[in-house]
Amino acid sequence: MAALTALAAPPAAARQAATAHPTQMTAPRPAADPIMAIVSIKSQQVTFYDADGWILRAPVSTGTTGRETPAGVFAVLEKNKEHHSSLYDDASMPNMLRITWNGIALHGGPLPGYAASHGCIRMPFDFAEKVFDKAPMGMRVIISPTDSEPVAFSDPALFVPKQDAIDAAPGLAAAAARDADDAAKAAAAAKAAVAPAKRAAAAAPAAVRNLTSLKARADAELAHAEKVLAAADANPKMTDQAKAAAQDAQQKAAAKAQALGEQLDAAKADLKAKQDAAAAAVAAAKAAETKRAETASAATAAKLAGSPVSIYISRATQKLYVRRATHKKWSDGGELYDFSQEFPVAIKDPDKPIGTHIFTAVARDGGGLRWTEVSIDNGDNAKDALDRITFPQEVLDKIAPTAVPLSSIIISDEPLSSETNYRTEFVAVLSNQPQGGFITRAPSPSSTALARTNDDAGGFFGHFGGWFGNPPPPPPGRQPARGVSYYPRW
Repeated sequence: MAALTALAAPPAAARQAATAHPTQMTAPRPAADPIMAIVSIKSQQVTFYDADGWILRAPVSTGTTGRETPAGVFAVLEKNKEHHSSLYDDASMPNMLRITWNGIALHGGPLPGYAASHGCIRMPFDFAEKVFDKAPMGMRVIISPTDSEPVAFSDPALFVPKQDAIDAAPGLAAAAARDADDAAKAAAAAKAAVAPAKRAAAAAPAAVRNLTSLKARADAELAHAEKVLAAADANPKMTDQAKAAAQDAQQKAAAKAQALGEQLDAAKADLKAKQDAAAAAVAAAKAAETKRAETASAATAAKLAGSPVSIYISRATQKLYVRRATHKKWSDGGELYDFSQEFPVAIKDPDKPIGTHIFTAVARDGGGLRWTEVSIDNGDNAKDALDRITFPQEVLDKIAPTAVPLSSIIISDEPLSSETNYRTEFVAVLSNQPQGGFITRAPSPSSTALARTNDDAGGFFGHFGGWFGNPPPPPPGRQPARGVSYYPRW
């Protein structure tokens, strides 16, 4: 019996969170759509929040020792009602909410009362089913090593919208859309003009080659006629009639050579004109395409100006990143995010830890926004962290005036995770916490290359490369599992 008891008991490391016994709870008030979910690794609990506080709460089972669930900032990237693992013996993972491409997700699963998963966050089966439809794509998921919750927060540094900018946004978006449409038509016309110009330029050398040959032959005939005439003039025995015939032949040869010379010069001028026209058509098409891309990007920016914006500030890179969801759907139901631009950002005492803080505009508040703040890592408190940041003026000028609810600002010691790509919100993983269940999985698509999949998805600031990844196609002969996306399975 003692041996059986020892075998049945979880190891001490696995019982790290078994001291707390959270239960499923629903807020005693009408709930709006969830804005974020916070998972506490310490308490083995997940809580969903709307603008007014918590709405749903349940116990969870996170990653066990060696396969720990990573702490950090994530978002729902994909939803699958009936997901099955391709890594763990086709294990059922119902009501799956993916938060990393390499396989970390919230899903229904058995809860032994302590951390026991391979890195995912298991929720009670009925709770997972309840939240599956409620959790929107892109919803932020914060995984905290300790107990964290959003608290009301206000600070002059947070974005304050301006009503005149908000009122002007639809008109600006309409004008930008018209400009983009005009530029697209002009680009199409300019592109259509390239092919005939190139064909004409390609045909012109044939006339030059033919006339060059004829002119050389005429020059030879003229030279011969001139020799005959010279010989006739020098020969006293040559009759006047013969001399006249030689002179006539020389004059005809000279006229022919001159005419062909003029034709050759004209053909050469025509060739150059057609080559110049072809080059001009190519240059015009290139310029028109550049303008089309710029106006399309501006139109997208204007259209998205009234959408939530996300800002990530990294102490590690000393940069600020900006992006918005484009609302363009991917085949698996996910969304594309715009190609963001990065800005250098001034951080006071850059060698001093700042922590990880998530500021979220949860609702309108009169003419401004009501913000909450969540801190999940050691460093300064939220206010001191915000005070250390000097926002680039360009960001303040372009974003703050039209900021809307669900906009957010993340400040962190961490660089962006390689999980961040054009299909994701910002992803940050705390490097000072165990990540076994994250780093032991197949790597996600590289973030060293950026591929543009939508010409008009240039985002608020236009196309910027370097830190978003491009998903590779599935390996030859391998089909995506269970009809979901071809990103790495787990």
